Amino acid sequence: MESHETSDPFTHRSSHLMKSLRAGVVGVGHLGQHHARLYAALPGSTLIGVTDQDRDRAGVIAGRHGAQAFENLSDLLKAVDIVSVAVPTSGHYAVAKACLEAGKHVLVEKPIAVRPAEANELVDLAKAKGCRLQVGHSERFNPIMQVMRPQIRRPAFIEAHRMGTYSERGTDVDVVLDLMIHDLDLVLSFNPGPVEEVRAAGVPVLSSTIDIANARIQFQSGCVANLTASRVSLTKMRRLRVFQQDSYVSIDFQSRQGIVGRRAGNPGDKPGFAIEECKGNEEEPLKLQLESFLNAIRTGASPVVSGEDGAAALTVAHQVLAAIDSFVQRNAEQGARE
Repeated sequence: MESHETSDPFTHRSSHLMKSLRAGVVGVGHLGQHHARLYAALPGSTLIGVTDQDRDRAGVIAGRHGAQAFENLSDLLKAVDIVSVAVPTSGHYAVAKACLEAGKHVLVEKPIAVRPAEANELVDLAKAKGCRLQVGHSERFNPIMQVMRPQIRRPAFIEAHRMGTYSERGTDVDVVLDLMIHDLDLVLSFNPGPVEEVRAAGVPVLSSTIDIANARIQFQSGCVANLTASRVSLTKMRRLRVFQQDSYVSIDFQSRQGIVGRRAGNPGDKPGFAIEECKGNEEEPLKLQLESFLNAIRTGASPVVSGEDGAAALTVAHQVLAAIDSFVQRNAEQGARE
């Protein structure tokens, strides 16, 4: 493959337009197997190979799609143009960095990394290499989100609940980086402006890290976001509500249904709401996400969820974690006094 070692973000656009992009997947567990499936099926991409610490698993997934199971990352990188990184979160930075250093376009699952400094380094490296860096915040591609986004203009108050039952998958990080990060990215995508203050609380329940957390984020614009994330709930919930002048928007990401309530009535009449019900289609968010990634590479456009977006969400996530640390410390001091 041609070298990508250039700062020109449009390098190789013409060559990519002329050929199918050779794809590889690093980590073919719960999420990575679906990246592999889609690269094998999408027009404009060819699944060349996969690699995983579990070599038997890599062999099964590769064989399923007529691809090769590579024993190590360096050999895979010699054979591909683009890479999806779907290893556990603690490995995102190291694997994505190796891929970018090799001049490959990268889609890294959320969060982009564990620490903001790592995220910023990946963003800078992608720019230096002229590579596309996209972050897998899949809710941006949920069909109901795409239907409802035009209804969200200037939010005054945002409320999100992202709850799930306990699973050891993802517990290498806390629930803020595991689940709340989705809603942090969505909130920031509404352009509420700089963060002014963060208050948060959280506790570990079944794992060694925070399993349930709530954050209240005040933005300089006056917008407030109240986010709750739990991976120790009895039922699954993925909901977002946005309140703004004269209307509110409610989104259920699971059912792909939404409601828009708008103020209705003539001046002088008793105020009321006109309700519009919305429904997203059945398209697979990950498929839409990978199509967007391929398109960004071919056209030279910025990814819908760029490395910068991923870094911004991670930065606010760490502000939430710092606020939780303060909450825990205050509680401990209170307990010691009692």
